[in-house]
Amino acid sequence: MNFPDSSRTPMIRTDFSSDEAWRRVVEAALATSPEGFFANLHIVNDRRFEGKNPSVLAQAANSSSDHVLLIIADDRTMNEPDAPLLCVDPIPPGGQFRAIPQQIWGVENNVSIANMDFEEFASAVDTDGVFRGFRE
Repeated sequence: MNFPDSSRTPMIRTDFSSDEAWRRVVEAALATSPEGFFANLHIVNDRRFEGKNPSVLAQAANSSSDHVLLIIADDRTMNEPDAPLLCVDPIPPGGQFRAIPQQIWGVENNVSIANMDFEEFASAVDTDGVFRGFRE
């Protein structure tokens, strides 16, 4: 499985149950933050990724690309009110956490340039495992 040849972080759609939900997720994930930041995403809306296991996607990304982060829009993303996206570390041993689309810019910006590491975000999730921003 080859990933798109892009320097931008892939946001991969694996659930195709609702085009409207997908549109809302993409719009929210690409929105500019109040501070003027935005996620540098490569939107992947390709049925060959439908139903793919995040671990399989992580292995494929690790072996065929230089991506340090994958963002996956799966069934939870499409069906839960907060639309939590799955953030996956493709570098073994890997890791996962969820983030609401409105916070993806912070995750993507910081992990991509190694300003913060994946674990800093993973350790800041709420009790339900979703990152909604850092709390003071």
